[in-house]
Amino acid sequence: MRSAVPSTLLSRRDLDFLLHDWLQVSKLVERPRYAEHSRDTFDDALDLAERVATEQFAPHNRAADLAEPTFDGQRVRLIPQVRAALESFAETGLLTAGLDASVGGLQLPHAVAAACFTWFQAANVSTSAYPFLTLGNANLLLAHGSAEQVDTYVRPMLEGRFFGTMCLSEPHAGSSLADITTRAEPQPDGTYRLFGTKMWISGGDHELAENIVHLVLARIPGGPPGVKGISLFIVPKVLVGPDGSLGDRNDVVLVGLNHKMGFRGTTNTLLSFGDGGHTPAGRPGAVGHLVGPPHQGLAQMFHMMNEARIGVGAGATALGYTGYLKSLAYARERPQGRPVGGKDPAAPQVPIIDHPDVRRMLLAQKSYVEGALALVLYCARLLDEEKTAPAEADRERAHLLLDVLTPITKSWPSQWCLTANDLAIQVLGGAGYTRDHDVEQHYRDNRLNPIHEGTHGIQALDLLGRKVTMHDGAGLVVLTGTIRDTVDRARQVGGEAAELADRLAGGVDRVVAVTRRLWADGDPVLALANASVYLEAVGHVVIAWMWLEQVLALPPQGSGDAFHAGKRQAARYFFTVELPRTGPQLDLLDSRDRTTLEMRADWF
Repeated sequence: MRSAVPSTLLSRRDLDFLLHDWLQVSKLVERPRYAEHSRDTFDDALDLAERVATEQFAPHNRAADLAEPTFDGQRVRLIPQVRAALESFAETGLLTAGLDASVGGLQLPHAVAAACFTWFQAANVSTSAYPFLTLGNANLLLAHGSAEQVDTYVRPMLEGRFFGTMCLSEPHAGSSLADITTRAEPQPDGTYRLFGTKMWISGGDHELAENIVHLVLARIPGGPPGVKGISLFIVPKVLVGPDGSLGDRNDVVLVGLNHKMGFRGTTNTLLSFGDGGHTPAGRPGAVGHLVGPPHQGLAQMFHMMNEARIGVGAGATALGYTGYLKSLAYARERPQGRPVGGKDPAAPQVPIIDHPDVRRMLLAQKSYVEGALALVLYCARLLDEEKTAPAEADRERAHLLLDVLTPITKSWPSQWCLTANDLAIQVLGGAGYTRDHDVEQHYRDNRLNPIHEGTHGIQALDLLGRKVTMHDGAGLVVLTGTIRDTVDRARQVGGEAAELADRLAGGVDRVVAVTRRLWADGDPVLALANASVYLEAVGHVVIAWMWLEQVLALPPQGSGDAFHAGKRQAARYFFTVELPRTGPQLDLLDSRDRTTLEMRADWF
């Protein structure tokens, strides 16, 4: 049974609106993959996610932040509530919510599964990081691993007995994966021995599970230079026998923990592979198993990275959303001051939500977080189309559109839901900066997301340098064409929807023209000099599209309730205050400004 008290983690009413009124997920049960489901099973999964997130994850969010993991040179220690929460999560089966029944999955639509997991990210983003990484690891191996690798490593992960990581970065290379040097030496028995160091590995060491399955990028000696010579390996913390039993410790050693400003309950590690700290079979070297063919590691890893990028956007959205709801609750309860026109100093104080500037900050937050949540769930719905649409053309189109939207879905919430967290602190005033309230922690946690899984600048280069130009511009064509379809529907509805559509159409036309202008002479240095500005402008156009889609899903104007009226007002705000931001940005891009390029390093 749902609580009568609205949650301050997420809005269940908003999730229901997005999933059912807008995305029409119940229609997916007409497809064979989801035929055993119904709206009731979807709602039951959401109820379960909300309950476990509220009861098991949210209560230790602050405790995990205050008592970071520690390493005494031998063991990593975390507060006990983390393990208890993860065990409760495993019991729900929600880790496998969107996976095939053949591997024990619930085979729910991806849109429903994504909505379920967002509850856990809102409740406790650091604890939810462990299953988040594990699921991405498992999905990669389901796509690229052998049947034996799936049985040995994936099934225990999906049961909650093993956890997973992704090991890409190295101290000297950072995001430049072409420069990694970890090597994998082939062995007579078909395994490899890995030697090297990996940095910034979230979930890289702990005692929360029986084993940790590391997915490691490394080079096989003699392979091609650069990214074309990277291969992918499974490197378990503890070796696993043919019968699934655990054996010797592998030669993977925790060098130390990194201490970040946020996500402080997630271990973040520097790992050494093959330094002789352990000697499986009597000699140093971390035993690894090649995934798929050699030298295909980066392409394989992108399966996990792209999933993680959308997941990072979802986490950023969740943090922005819970911060918004908590600042909204505070604004309704906190009395302070009197209306601007109030002249009687003896009159009672009013709740701060009565002050226009506070409503402005709350409305801005609402427009960011509800727009971002729509985008995250829309992308999950595209994944359902990619996998289950009856027509191949529809599946291919969904894949292409999801490809284009991935860098936006990662970066826009990471930037603007962080801004929402900033505004939440401001709504609380001086109290917002204290640890007596959650909003300061949400800001610190969310500040990591513009860096997680590829920085803002990397996503910008991906969008402008690859996604909108790929296949002779097919990516841009499918994105703008889909937005224009929404514009056409809104114009047919008429009234305010048509007015918003006209404004959005103007933004889309400018994006197309500016993109062509940037690539007019094929000079990538000049075209990409202001790629981050391009990402922000296109991101705002996309979120405006998400808001117009929501407007079209609302009851006719004048009907509905306060929830629907609030949606409509948030859409007006975004179109009136936020969408115009793109004008100067697109002007700058259209001018092909060289200021950044012409700035010399010695002038700083």
